[in-house]
Amino acid sequence: MSAGGGTKLPERLGTIELEEISLESGRGLRRAPQAYAIYGDRDTAKDNAVLVCHALTGSHRLAGEDLPGQPRPWWTPLVGPGKALDTAKLCVICVNVLGSPYGSASPLSPDPATGDPYRMSFPLVTVRDMVRAQRATLERLGVRHLRAVVGGSLGAMQALEWLATCPDFVDGGVFLAGPLALYPQAIAFNEVQRRAIQADPAWMEGNYPPGEGPHKGLAVARMMATITYRSEQSFVGRWKREMAQGDPLDWGGTFQVESYLHHQGEELVRRFDANCYLYLTRAMDLHDVQRQRDDDDLRRAFEGKPVMGVGVSSDLLFPNWQVQEAVRSLTRWGAEASYDEIESDHGHDAFLIHADQVDEMIRRFFIQTLS
Repeated sequence: MSAGGGTKLPERLGTIELEEISLESGRGLRRAPQAYAIYGDRDTAKDNAVLVCHALTGSHRLAGEDLPGQPRPWWTPLVGPGKALDTAKLCVICVNVLGSPYGSASPLSPDPATGDPYRMSFPLVTVRDMVRAQRATLERLGVRHLRAVVGGSLGAMQALEWLATCPDFVDGGVFLAGPLALYPQAIAFNEVQRRAIQADPAWMEGNYPPGEGPHKGLAVARMMATITYRSEQSFVGRWKREMAQGDPLDWGGTFQVESYLHHQGEELVRRFDANCYLYLTRAMDLHDVQRQRDDDDLRRAFEGKPVMGVGVSSDLLFPNWQVQEAVRSLTRWGAEASYDEIESDHGHDAFLIHADQVDEMIRRFFIQTLS
């Protein structure tokens, strides 16, 4: 296990290997790695742990400082002594999801049967599969119980699945900017992104060499995704119709918003894998907490559970009404469910941007329900 971290915030990074994972598809993974990060006193993990679930292109590196060869942490302002995820009282854990390029089993991993990367022979995974693999990982780490599970976007889907799949393991949870099931428009956005990747000749049916691949297609996919992560208000507030360079009456002219999208695409290409992007967006499409569960199953899972849903006022990707609808369903199934909202013009990404609002909401949830 390696160690690193930000100022006064110990961070323990590690990887364990699960001998076998059974998937919803009927297929399985053997010798499947699971990368994780731990913040706080590991000795408290058995009975005072919180799991935080990351979003699409995030990783297990929840907090800390930038480290060479490691993904960039994404929620540092919320983790540490005295913060919402208080490492003076809690052991905070984040596990990299199946399908991610950041250390867990994915299309980049070697197939034990051949020794070659799985690439597109990697089995499709679901959010439910991710949760079951995370539970197995926590059990290997000696964790037998979670005080709460917290996550935003794809992480919110995991948090909801945790509560439905492992009600015996977790006391309650917070899901931010994520729905009970993915709606058709979000599936449509994901499909356009996948088609951009697959239309790039460098994709080669997924058989591109390591370090290479459909960089142009992946960049376009990220540009499309970025539009859904922001809002009209945020674009207007930052740039309106400002030019970044050149003459608008010449093809070399570039609007500021175009330049921003190009930058976002280029940044993702430097740190993410195209096949992994295909698998993770498909896992999001398949997300549906009610799939293969009736109301009685869901009541047994959610009865008496404290759960808070947090929407974003300007969210285009997962509008706040979808979070509100999830809270109403959870209430119907017997959960002690509440709703709060991030007031922001920044769109879906507000749960990553407005750390002050999110800190206050999570802190209040813990005080009111888990203290």
